[in-house]
Amino acid sequence: MSINLRHLRAFVIVAETGSISKAAQTLYRAASAISRSIRELEVALGVDLFERKPKGMLPTIFGQALLYRARRAAQEFSQARDELAARIRKAGGFLGAPVFDMAFNKDRLLIFVALGDTHHMPTVANQLGLTQPAVSAAITELEASIGIPLFNRSAKGMLLNEAGEILVLRTKLALAELRHVEGDIAALHGKTEGLVTVGAHPLSRTVILPTAITRVLQQHPGVRIATAEGRTEDLAAGLRSGDLDLVLCTLRPGYATPGMVDTPLMTDRMAVFVRAGHPLTRLKKVTLQHLMQAEWILPARRTPTRELFDAAFSHMSGALPNSRIETSDLSVLRGMLLNSDLITAISPQQLALERKLGLLQMLDFDFEKGARVIALTQRAKGHPSPAAAVLMAEIQQVASEMKL
Repeated sequence: MSINLRHLRAFVIVAETGSISKAAQTLYRAASAISRSIRELEVALGVDLFERKPKGMLPTIFGQALLYRARRAAQEFSQARDELAARIRKAGGFLGAPVFDMAFNKDRLLIFVALGDTHHMPTVANQLGLTQPAVSAAITELEASIGIPLFNRSAKGMLLNEAGEILVLRTKLALAELRHVEGDIAALHGKTEGLVTVGAHPLSRTVILPTAITRVLQQHPGVRIATAEGRTEDLAAGLRSGDLDLVLCTLRPGYATPGMVDTPLMTDRMAVFVRAGHPLTRLKKVTLQHLMQAEWILPARRTPTRELFDAAFSHMSGALPNSRIETSDLSVLRGMLLNSDLITAISPQQLALERKLGLLQMLDFDFEKGARVIALTQRAKGHPSPAAAVLMAEIQQVASEMKL
């Protein structure tokens, strides 16, 4: 669903003034043009946005839903103006630039966002089906309209400067609000639809997230879900910019993300795993000395899982076990465990299937200090779409069942 920003701006003014003629005066446009903007929005959304009454134009329930998202999007662009004001004034630029009032072409804003992500004009042109001169012209127009540069041109490509970083963040958040309009309208028709983008760490990708997604798709066929994997910092950046709707992660002590809200789901405890029939499985009791003498395959260094392992094992023994292999690739880890006497420490969730099939066994050993909290993270000021809300509720339900 594509929403024209200029049409959206006209819609907001009509809703606030209650009149097409007043909106036309405010925007210095013909009343017929304002009427056409409203009509095209209604056609695109498939609903009536206003009740036409003698006393004025009153938003319908669908109009109210759109107005809520439109105002949140407008607030992001307005915030961008406030954050860039000092730079614009210093450069003699224009605080009344169209982009700050949702009067800039949306397709050109998408070019700006894509270039900010890729840094490469030919790549953007290829992605969006445009010519490179068209991409260049869109960026030139945006920078000229504001009066300040948004990119540093270098041998490495087009890199966002500080002003560009500010504007691209606010633009992404504004466009994310508009992506939710489809789901909001569907919810008023009694349906849960729309796209949900969710980031996930390894601990939640094996059991919690797949189970929750399966349940949501069974109950709501109109929901679409896209997942993303990455480092904590990358997922946090995606959530902050609106690229992701929510993130399933492990809470790291001393690591807080400003502007985010964490909802703890469950405590996950690290456990020791070996292949079925491993010599250690025949012992009556596995001791710390047995583990120190074994050959380990450990998580890659400088990862949260490795940091947790090192801290926990050092607490128990004052030293770390012998290991010549380090990997965070679950496929490599699984293959080596199944075909050797190597042992590892990992979340039981990540090897749940192998354990269920009897291929790998969890040793009866209490891994002290090896616990971490799995949490659901979202933007503090965000308002999730109906589809995102349904997925979050299902994730919480799955986590609560796993704690039983």
